[in-house]
Amino acid sequence: MNTISDAQRDMAAAYVGGAGGAFASAAAWLSAALVSTLIGATAGIVTLVVAGMMIFPVSILISKALGATGKHSKGNPLAPLAIYGTLWMVMSILIALAAAQYRTDWFFPAMLLVIGGRYLTFETLYGMRIYLAFGASLAFTAIVLVVLQAPAAVGAYAGALIEFTFASLILASARKQSA
Repeated sequence: MNTISDAQRDMAAAYVGGAGGAFASAAAWLSAALVSTLIGATAGIVTLVVAGMMIFPVSILISKALGATGKHSKGNPLAPLAIYGTLWMVMSILIALAAAQYRTDWFFPAMLLVIGGRYLTFETLYGMRIYLAFGASLAFTAIVLVVLQAPAAVGAYAGALIEFTFASLILASARKQSA
């Protein structure tokens, strides 16, 4: 790969611009929302953490179902950014869990902030500016949820809705770029 743009195109082609991951994440958030509604906030928190561990493998399956390879080229210089971003996110889950110790309803907004911050790095990873709006939407929603003192399930449903909406927009954009 000669340029960052080449590396970004490779990533976008391999993972449909990251749409597969956003759809998988939307499913994790929706699962957590349903569990929070039916069982309780703590069970919803556990659901998001456990389902979150499945996002990457599920995203690969979705990417392949959408016609992509689900694997970037060997030696892509952006691969470490994806790995380090994932590690930062995993470490940041501890912050969200600490917030939940103080107030359970703050877990999902804290996770929206963590994931929103991670999506900001995807603008560089995929070369798609939509990730700036994606990350900002998650962060703004987190703040609104805390200010309104929304119940935990509302935060999880909000995460699911935003993830699904942006996954759909990213998929449409990735398909348009590859056409």
